[in-house]
Amino acid sequence: MPFSKFIVFPIFVALQAAAMMFFAPMIWSGSDVLGKGFVVWIAFQSWAMYFLGGCSVKMAGKTIIGYIGGICASIAIIEMAGVFSGLGTFGLPAAVFVVVIPVMCVEKIKILDFIPAWFMGSAVFFSFKTGYIAEGSMGYMEIAAPEMIACVTGLAFGWVTVTFRTKYEAMVMPAAKKEENKDAA
Repeated sequence: MPFSKFIVFPIFVALQAAAMMFFAPMIWSGSDVLGKGFVVWIAFQSWAMYFLGGCSVKMAGKTIIGYIGGICASIAIIEMAGVFSGLGTFGLPAAVFVVVIPVMCVEKIKILDFIPAWFMGSAVFFSFKTGYIAEGSMGYMEIAAPEMIACVTGLAFGWVTVTFRTKYEAMVMPAAKKEENKDAA
């Protein structure tokens, strides 16, 4: 495909990204603690997860399940770390060790086997719980709701990106083939 036709796709993706950035402050995050404002960085990384998963709706579903599993694993680690607090500095590592074993075992269950989504879901959850929004005591749902809203939104953007590109290339490619055949003749 010549660059003059290809450039339409990067412009489309740029418009999607700009729209997400424009509307983000207007969208309720799903959490009273986070208030108004969509968590854009989560949507962008779940958008990328759509591509990592092979650009299919089936894998988007597995990504959602993985994010939920990662959230549950994070909660289990937090709760278990409390139980293991008597171990001092070994409490959290012990909790991580115990929880990661079953997380890795879900690879054997077809609907749960997209392990990168589990780790991404957990990483996002921990970034809220222990990172930049650790003020006070945020409830688990106050973290999980905005994470999942942004995750699903990012996956939807990924679907739109792939759908647009597929239809656009189908429309442009036959014309490009005709031009190639003319040039060859």
